[in-house]
Amino acid sequence: MCRWLAYYGSPILIEELLYKPKHSLIDQSLHSKLGAETTNGDGFGIGWYGLGDTPGVFHSVEPAWNDRNLHELSGHIVAPIVFAHIRASSGSAIQQTNCHPFRHGRWLWMHNGLIRGFSEVKRELTLAVDPTLYREIEGSTDSELFFYLALTLGLEDDPPGAVERAVGLIEAVGASQGVEHPIQMTVATSNGSELWAFRYSSERQSRSLFFSTSVATLREQHPDSPVLQLVSDESRLVVSEPLGDLAGAWNEVPESSWGVVREGQDELHPFTARPPT
Repeated sequence: MCRWLAYYGSPILIEELLYKPKHSLIDQSLHSKLGAETTNGDGFGIGWYGLGDTPGVFHSVEPAWNDRNLHELSGHIVAPIVFAHIRASSGSAIQQTNCHPFRHGRWLWMHNGLIRGFSEVKRELTLAVDPTLYREIEGSTDSELFFYLALTLGLEDDPPGAVERAVGLIEAVGASQGVEHPIQMTVATSNGSELWAFRYSSERQSRSLFFSTSVATLREQHPDSPVLQLVSDESRLVVSEPLGDLAGAWNEVPESSWGVVREGQDELHPFTARPPT
């Protein structure tokens, strides 16, 4: 399994997210507390929205704790939306094209979990991808295929509905092959304007996922905290596990839920897998 974080808010130096917190994602790459594995050293990736029509991405097969380029870049990139992912492979090769986040146009996508019985369901799921999108798949992971299924099923127009339909398809194909509990997932995706996050698994025992309490509330509770002075009231983090132990800062995403972070009111809703019609 893997660990990830997604940030939305006022532009922030990526170093503040990856290296400064007490239990940062870099620390989690060696000392995960809530993941399926303690160590997540099978590569990493970051994605960010800055200049240009598409988000930037940087991937490496080096362990995140040991990559000088990541440390260098994170001290010089400022962005309002940041994705970061540390990988623990569930079986696919350790290569740059298998590192998250994945990118298509304006969209970023990252996933913690797996499609179970992937070798049994891969062919049928791959054939469900729109042929015009299939040629863009570069790696061999279930996570990237999941992304392209969601794109095929309408991610760019209706992210929650597309992910629900993609999961419904994965569960239906898995069931047809006798796979028990076909999917385990936490997912983040963004188009550069909004951020969506999902927590779901077929067995209803999903990997951990948390979102940060509103900055305005935290400032009232912790007026002397310097990090809270760096970001706007709109800023929010969604993380696989909390980055620190600040009292009241973290809230668990409910089982089988999706949420959206955007300017104005954030939302949290139930998630239901829906086989595509």
